[in-house]
Amino acid sequence: MARTATPKQNGKGTTRKVAGLGFLPVEARHGFLIDVPKGKGRNDWIRIAEYRNVDLTQLESNGSPQEENAGASSEWQATSIAPAGDFPNKEPNLRVLIDRTRWLALAPPFYEEANRRLRANGLPAFKFQKNPGKPVPVHPSLGKELCVLCWAVEEAPPELIPNALMNWEALAPEERWWLYTMTVATTGQAMQRGVGWRKALRAALAENPFVKGEGSPPKSRRELLGHSQLTLGFD
Repeated sequence: MARTATPKQNGKGTTRKVAGLGFLPVEARHGFLIDVPKGKGRNDWIRIAEYRNVDLTQLESNGSPQEENAGASSEWQATSIAPAGDFPNKEPNLRVLIDRTRWLALAPPFYEEANRRLRANGLPAFKFQKNPGKPVPVHPSLGKELCVLCWAVEEAPPELIPNALMNWEALAPEERWWLYTMTVATTGQAMQRGVGWRKALRAALAENPFVKGEGSPPKSRRELLGHSQLTLGFD
């Protein structure tokens, strides 16, 4: 079972259980799983999948979430995370396949950003581990942002990852969510790389030079985007 933490009571006097990176198992049935294979192989695949209507904290021995009811089991067999080496195109929930080398370059800065946001919302931080042992549940908003970052560097030269991180960090969360929504609509499966919005993300984040001080700050852009439909979902 995924490790859970029980933070202090929030302002409403209720206690919220948290698993992994901000996933709220009592309140949410939508989130992401980061599945890191055991070992140190630099070319091992880290898998990031998106799930709905499942309890991500109830992990089977193979790291796949259990369905909440038996009636959905047949559908789940077609969408769960398959063993390493299986052809991933049959996994519509699988959003990212990224090699360990790139993952280790981008994951620590992502965790730092995610934990900063979690603490600001009164939720516990979750320490980055190279080999967590179990798939890590992720809050849906953070999972979307992680996918955008991974898609930007999945085929980019590793030396461009620091540039991609700076461009990604310069975006407001709402901008990252919008990029995810646009990308997942047409090229959201793991193997749909190098085309459409996936190609555009690489150009915009990895290959586009980062120049500090140019453009409007994230706060100003966030105000332009508005909050009518996009929220962190932590409240």
